[in-house]
Amino acid sequence: MKIKSAEFVMSNSDVAKCPKSMLPEYAFIGRSNVGKSSLINMLTSRKSLAKTSGRPGKTQLINHFLINKNWHLVDLPGYGYARVSKSSKKIFQKFITEYFGLRQQLVCGFVLIDIRHKPQPIDQEFMQLLGENGIPFSIIFTKADKLKPKAIDNYVNDYKTILLETWEEMPRYFITSSSKGIGKDDVLEYIDSLNNNLVL
Repeated sequence: MKIKSAEFVMSNSDVAKCPKSMLPEYAFIGRSNVGKSSLINMLTSRKSLAKTSGRPGKTQLINHFLINKNWHLVDLPGYGYARVSKSSKKIFQKFITEYFGLRQQLVCGFVLIDIRHKPQPIDQEFMQLLGENGIPFSIIFTKADKLKPKAIDNYVNDYKTILLETWEEMPRYFITSSSKGIGKDDVLEYIDSLNNNLVL
């Protein structure tokens, strides 16, 4: 898939006010500072479609982008260690839960994991939540340029071992690097294949 157009649609914290169209949606979420905005900009070949920041917790709204006029890319707030007040965190954690529970347009969630760090309980808990609610998701490992290929293989194998303690199989996963463009075609081709298989 080639992305020919990518435009901002809306930001809000109320799931009920998300776009009413039934266009397929793909949601990107991960721990704060996992490189989500950089990944979105890399996938869409836009330098500043999603706002990047060195400060964790910058994204605190549901952000919809219309891609190629026929599907929505959704940028969700990071979970975990965002430097925001407890009351703010409660509010946007609530609408993250509501988003995944209520958006019938959602085709797949992408859970972003920083490949440099050991598996974090908060990521596993979030994936468990998605699994228990029957919400399809894939894993995107980010920042692969920071490790050598052998280290990447070892990391993914270790991650598989941990996940397979509670999962029947490893969810589909992608290895990416926003700075090197690694994994871009793989993720976009996967989204394209899902779009093509949708029963409208």
